[in-house]
Amino acid sequence: MNNSRLSIIVIVGLVFIGLGMSAFTVGERELAIKLQVGKMVKASYEPGLHFKIPVIQTVRKFPSQILKIDDAPQRVFTLERTAMTVDFFVMWRIVDEVPFYTSTGGLHEVAMDRLREIIKNSIVTEFGKRTIQEAISVERVELMQDMLLNAAETAKGLGIEVVDFRVKQVEFIADVRNSVYNQMREERALVAAETRAEGREGSELIRSTADKNRTILLANAYRDGQIIRGQGDARAAEIYANAYNKDPEFYAFHRSIEAYRNSMGKAGDLLVLDPNNEFFRYLNQSSGKR
Repeated sequence: MNNSRLSIIVIVGLVFIGLGMSAFTVGERELAIKLQVGKMVKASYEPGLHFKIPVIQTVRKFPSQILKIDDAPQRVFTLERTAMTVDFFVMWRIVDEVPFYTSTGGLHEVAMDRLREIIKNSIVTEFGKRTIQEAISVERVELMQDMLLNAAETAKGLGIEVVDFRVKQVEFIADVRNSVYNQMREERALVAAETRAEGREGSELIRSTADKNRTILLANAYRDGQIIRGQGDARAAEIYANAYNKDPEFYAFHRSIEAYRNSMGKAGDLLVLDPNNEFFRYLNQSSGKR
Protein backbone atom coordinates (compact mmCIF):
# COMPACT_ATOMS: atom_id res chain seq x y z
CA MET A 1 0.00 0.00 0.00
CA ASN A 2 2.77 2.33 0.90
CA ASN A 3 4.65 1.37 -2.23
CA SER A 4 1.62 2.17 -4.43
CA ARG A 5 1.16 5.54 -2.77
CA LEU A 6 4.84 6.34 -3.22
CA SER A 7 4.68 5.38 -6.88
CA ILE A 8 1.72 7.68 -7.43
CA ILE A 9 3.55 10.51 -5.73
CA VAL A 10 6.62 9.92 -7.89
CA ILE A 11 4.55 9.81 -11.07
CA VAL A 12 2.70 13.01 -10.16
CA GLY A 13 6.02 14.66 -9.35
CA LEU A 14 7.46 13.63 -12.69
CA VAL A 15 4.38 14.97 -14.45
CA PHE A 16 4.76 18.35 -12.74
CA ILE A 17 8.45 18.42 -13.52
CA GLY A 18 7.71 17.60 -17.17
CA LEU A 19 5.06 20.30 -17.34
CA GLY A 20 7.44 22.76 -15.75
CA MET A 21 10.13 21.94 -18.28
CA SER A 22 7.65 22.07 -21.16
CA ALA A 23 5.91 25.35 -20.35
CA PHE A 24 7.35 28.79 -20.98
CA THR A 25 5.94 32.32 -21.08
CA VAL A 26 6.53 35.20 -23.45
CA GLY A 27 6.15 38.73 -22.03
CA GLU A 28 4.66 41.73 -23.77
CA ARG A 29 8.12 43.24 -24.22
CA GLU A 30 9.76 40.04 -25.45
CA LEU A 31 10.26 38.21 -28.73
CA ALA A 32 10.88 34.44 -28.73
CA ILE A 33 11.88 31.63 -31.06
CA LYS A 34 11.77 27.86 -30.51
CA LEU A 35 14.84 25.82 -31.42
CA GLN A 36 15.17 22.07 -31.89
CA VAL A 37 18.68 20.71 -31.97
CA GLY A 38 19.95 24.19 -32.90
CA LYS A 39 17.45 24.72 -35.71
CA MET A 40 14.56 27.13 -35.50
CA VAL A 41 11.15 25.51 -35.61
CA LYS A 42 8.82 28.33 -34.57
CA ALA A 43 8.73 32.12 -34.03
CA SER A 44 6.29 35.01 -33.75
CA TYR A 45 4.88 34.01 -30.37
CA GLU A 46 2.06 36.01 -28.87
CA PRO A 47 2.46 37.11 -25.23
CA GLY A 48 1.29 34.35 -22.85
CA LEU A 49 1.88 30.71 -21.96
CA HIS A 50 3.36 28.27 -24.49
CA PHE A 51 4.82 24.76 -24.53
CA LYS A 52 7.84 22.92 -25.90
CA ILE A 53 9.33 19.44 -25.83
CA PRO A 54 11.65 19.22 -22.83
CA VAL A 55 15.36 18.69 -23.46
CA ILE A 56 14.90 18.40 -27.23
CA GLN A 57 13.57 21.92 -27.74
CA THR A 58 14.82 25.21 -26.29
CA VAL A 59 13.53 28.77 -26.36
CA ARG A 60 15.50 31.98 -26.95
CA LYS A 61 14.02 35.31 -25.88
CA PHE A 62 14.99 38.80 -26.98
CA PRO A 63 13.91 42.22 -25.62
CA SER A 64 11.62 44.27 -27.86
CA GLN A 65 11.93 47.58 -26.01
CA ILE A 66 13.96 50.48 -27.38
CA LEU A 67 17.71 50.25 -26.68
CA LYS A 68 20.43 52.89 -27.00
CA ILE A 69 23.92 53.09 -28.43
CA ASP A 70 25.94 56.05 -27.14
CA ASP A 71 29.35 55.39 -28.62
CA ALA A 72 32.64 57.29 -28.73
CA PRO A 73 32.84 60.19 -31.24
CA GLN A 74 33.50 59.10 -34.83
CA ARG A 75 36.15 60.76 -37.01
CA VAL A 76 34.90 61.77 -40.48
CA PHE A 77 35.99 63.88 -43.44
CA THR A 78 33.85 66.49 -45.17
CA LEU A 79 33.65 67.16 -48.90
CA GLU A 80 36.72 69.44 -48.61
CA ARG A 81 38.61 66.62 -46.87
CA THR A 82 38.50 68.44 -43.54
CA ALA A 83 38.66 66.13 -40.51
CA MET A 84 35.90 66.38 -37.90
CA THR A 85 34.64 64.35 -34.95
CA VAL A 86 30.95 63.50 -34.65
CA ASP A 87 29.37 62.62 -31.33
CA PHE A 88 26.08 60.76 -31.75
CA PHE A 89 23.60 58.33 -30.24
CA VAL A 90 21.22 55.80 -31.77
CA MET A 91 17.90 54.42 -30.52
CA TRP A 92 17.07 50.95 -31.85
CA ARG A 93 15.04 47.80 -31.15
CA ILE A 94 14.61 44.23 -32.37
CA VAL A 95 11.52 43.89 -34.56
CA ASP A 96 12.09 40.56 -36.33
CA GLU A 97 13.55 37.80 -34.18
CA VAL A 98 14.25 35.37 -37.05
CA PRO A 99 16.82 37.45 -39.05
CA PHE A 100 18.15 38.78 -35.77
CA TYR A 101 18.96 35.24 -34.58
CA THR A 102 20.30 34.03 -37.92
CA SER A 103 22.54 37.09 -38.46
CA THR A 104 23.85 37.59 -34.93
CA GLY A 105 23.34 34.19 -33.28
CA GLY A 106 20.95 35.94 -30.93
CA LEU A 107 23.85 37.66 -29.17
CA HIS A 108 23.12 41.22 -28.09
CA GLU A 109 26.80 42.22 -28.14
CA VAL A 110 27.21 41.03 -31.73
CA ALA A 111 24.12 42.99 -32.78
CA MET A 112 25.50 46.13 -31.11
CA ASP A 113 28.83 45.77 -32.93
CA ARG A 114 27.15 45.19 -36.29
CA LEU A 115 24.85 48.18 -35.78
CA ARG A 116 27.79 50.40 -34.75
CA GLU A 117 29.50 49.61 -38.05
CA ILE A 118 26.34 50.41 -39.99
CA ILE A 119 25.93 53.73 -38.18
CA LYS A 120 29.57 54.71 -38.61
CA ASN A 121 29.48 53.91 -42.33
CA SER A 122 26.34 56.02 -42.67
CA ILE A 123 28.00 58.95 -40.86
CA VAL A 124 31.14 58.75 -43.00
CA THR A 125 29.09 58.54 -46.22
CA GLU A 126 26.73 61.43 -45.48
CA PHE A 127 29.37 63.80 -44.07
CA GLY A 128 31.58 63.06 -47.06
CA LYS A 129 28.85 64.43 -49.34
CA ARG A 130 28.69 67.81 -47.58
CA THR A 131 30.84 70.85 -47.01
CA ILE A 132 31.79 72.13 -43.57
CA GLN A 133 29.17 74.87 -43.80
CA GLU A 134 26.45 72.38 -44.66
CA ALA A 135 27.53 69.97 -41.91
CA ILE A 136 27.35 72.53 -39.08
CA SER A 137 24.53 74.76 -40.31
CA VAL A 138 20.77 74.40 -40.43
CA GLU A 139 21.15 71.52 -42.88
CA ARG A 140 22.12 69.27 -39.96
CA VAL A 141 18.47 68.20 -39.63
CA GLU A 142 18.47 67.03 -43.23
CA LEU A 143 21.84 65.38 -42.60
CA MET A 144 20.50 63.38 -39.65
CA GLN A 145 17.44 62.32 -41.65
CA ASP A 146 19.62 61.06 -44.48
CA MET A 147 21.85 59.14 -42.04
CA LEU A 148 18.79 57.66 -40.35
CA LEU A 149 17.31 56.47 -43.65
CA ASN A 150 20.63 55.03 -44.80
CA ALA A 151 21.29 53.18 -41.54
CA ALA A 152 17.68 51.99 -41.14
CA GLU A 153 17.64 50.39 -44.59
CA THR A 154 20.83 48.44 -43.89
CA ALA A 155 19.76 47.45 -40.36
CA LYS A 156 16.60 45.75 -41.67
CA GLY A 157 18.71 42.76 -42.67
CA LEU A 158 19.56 42.25 -39.00
CA GLY A 159 15.91 42.31 -37.93
CA ILE A 160 16.60 45.69 -36.28
CA GLU A 161 14.68 48.96 -36.54
CA VAL A 162 16.67 52.17 -36.11
CA VAL A 163 14.16 54.36 -34.26
CA ASP A 164 16.18 57.55 -33.98
CA PHE A 165 19.60 58.87 -34.94
CA ARG A 166 20.89 62.11 -33.41
CA VAL A 167 24.12 64.05 -33.81
CA LYS A 168 24.90 65.59 -30.44
CA GLN A 169 28.02 67.54 -31.34
CA VAL A 170 30.31 68.20 -34.29
CA GLU A 171 33.85 69.40 -33.59
CA PHE A 172 36.89 70.11 -35.68
CA ILE A 173 40.13 68.26 -35.13
CA ALA A 174 42.52 70.35 -33.03
CA ASP A 175 45.04 70.91 -35.83
CA VAL A 176 42.43 72.37 -38.22
CA ARG A 177 40.12 74.04 -35.73
CA ASN A 178 41.96 77.37 -35.63
CA SER A 179 42.29 77.64 -39.40
CA VAL A 180 38.62 76.83 -39.90
CA TYR A 181 37.55 79.32 -37.24
CA ASN A 182 39.78 82.00 -38.82
CA GLN A 183 38.21 81.30 -42.20
CA MET A 184 34.72 81.54 -40.73
CA ARG A 185 35.71 84.73 -38.92
CA GLU A 186 36.98 86.26 -42.17
CA GLU A 187 33.77 85.29 -43.95
CA ARG A 188 31.68 86.90 -41.19
CA ALA A 189 33.88 90.00 -41.32
CA LEU A 190 33.35 90.21 -45.09
CA VAL A 191 29.60 89.94 -44.63
CA ALA A 192 29.73 92.62 -41.92
CA ALA A 193 31.78 94.92 -44.17
CA GLU A 194 29.29 94.46 -47.02
CA THR A 195 26.41 95.18 -44.65
CA ARG A 196 28.11 98.34 -43.35
CA ALA A 197 28.84 99.48 -46.92
CA GLU A 198 25.21 98.99 -47.86
CA GLY A 199 24.23 100.93 -44.75
CA ARG A 200 26.56 103.81 -45.64
CA GLU A 201 25.22 103.83 -49.19
CA GLY A 202 21.67 103.99 -47.87
CA SER A 203 22.65 106.73 -45.42
CA GLU A 204 24.24 108.82 -48.17
CA LEU A 205 21.19 108.36 -50.36
CA ILE A 206 18.87 109.47 -47.55
CA ARG A 207 21.12 112.43 -46.69
CA SER A 208 21.39 113.57 -50.32
CA THR A 209 17.64 113.25 -50.75
CA ALA A 210 17.08 115.28 -47.58
CA ASP A 211 19.54 118.00 -48.75
CA LYS A 212 17.84 118.13 -52.13
CA ASN A 213 14.40 118.48 -50.52
CA ARG A 214 15.78 121.16 -48.16
CA THR A 215 17.22 123.14 -51.08
CA ILE A 216 13.95 122.89 -52.97
CA LEU A 217 11.95 123.97 -49.90
CA LEU A 218 14.25 126.98 -49.27
CA ALA A 219 14.14 127.98 -52.92
CA ASN A 220 10.37 127.75 -52.99
CA ALA A 221 10.12 129.68 -49.72
CA TYR A 222 12.46 132.39 -51.03
CA ARG A 223 10.49 132.61 -54.26
CA ASP A 224 7.20 132.88 -52.39
CA GLY A 225 8.73 135.46 -50.01
CA GLN A 226 9.94 137.56 -52.90
CA ILE A 227 6.55 137.35 -54.53
CA ILE A 228 4.82 138.42 -51.31
CA ARG A 229 7.38 141.19 -50.76
CA GLY A 230 6.89 142.42 -54.31
CA GLN A 231 3.17 142.35 -53.86
CA GLY A 232 3.56 144.32 -50.60
CA ASP A 233 5.84 146.85 -52.22
CA ALA A 234 3.40 147.22 -55.10
CA ARG A 235 0.54 147.66 -52.67
CA ALA A 236 2.53 150.23 -50.67
CA ALA A 237 3.38 152.09 -53.83
CA GLU A 238 -0.25 152.00 -54.83
CA ILE A 239 -1.28 153.41 -51.44
CA TYR A 240 1.37 156.12 -51.67
CA ALA A 241 0.27 156.93 -55.18
CA ASN A 242 -3.37 157.14 -54.16
CA ALA A 243 -2.47 159.36 -51.23
CA TYR A 244 -0.39 161.61 -53.46
CA ASN A 245 -3.18 161.93 -55.98
CA LYS A 246 -5.67 162.89 -53.29
CA ASP A 247 -3.49 165.58 -51.67
CA PRO A 248 -0.09 166.08 -53.30
CA GLU A 249 0.80 168.93 -50.97
CA PHE A 250 0.15 166.93 -47.83
CA TYR A 251 2.07 163.99 -49.27
CA ALA A 252 5.05 166.27 -49.98
CA PHE A 253 4.81 167.71 -46.46
CA HIS A 254 4.75 164.21 -44.93
CA ARG A 255 7.78 163.15 -46.92
CA SER A 256 9.65 166.27 -45.86
CA ILE A 257 8.89 165.65 -42.19
CA GLU A 258 10.19 162.07 -42.57
CA ALA A 259 13.32 163.43 -44.21
CA TYR A 260 13.84 165.95 -41.35
CA ARG A 261 13.44 163.19 -38.76
CA ASN A 262 15.88 160.84 -40.50
CA SER A 263 18.55 163.50 -41.14
CA MET A 264 18.39 165.60 -37.95
CA GLY A 265 16.91 163.26 -35.40
CA LYS A 266 20.17 162.52 -33.55
CA ALA A 267 22.49 164.68 -31.45
CA GLY A 268 25.49 165.91 -33.41
CA ASP A 269 23.81 165.69 -36.82
CA LEU A 270 25.16 168.38 -39.13
CA LEU A 271 23.85 169.52 -42.49
CA VAL A 272 25.66 172.01 -44.70
CA LEU A 273 22.99 173.36 -47.06
CA ASP A 274 21.89 176.65 -48.52
CA PRO A 275 19.13 178.11 -46.31
CA ASN A 276 17.06 178.68 -49.41
CA ASN A 277 17.39 175.06 -50.44
CA GLU A 278 14.18 173.21 -51.29
CA PHE A 279 14.91 170.86 -48.39
CA PHE A 280 13.99 173.67 -45.90
CA ARG A 281 10.86 174.63 -47.71
CA TYR A 282 8.41 173.77 -44.93
CA LEU A 283 10.71 175.12 -42.19
CA ASN A 284 10.92 178.53 -43.94
CA GLN A 285 7.19 178.65 -44.66
CA SER A 286 5.30 178.09 -41.47
CA SER A 287 2.06 178.52 -43.30
CA GLY A 288 2.84 175.43 -45.32
CA LYS A 289 2.10 177.27 -48.59
CA ARG A 290 4.38 178.18 -51.46
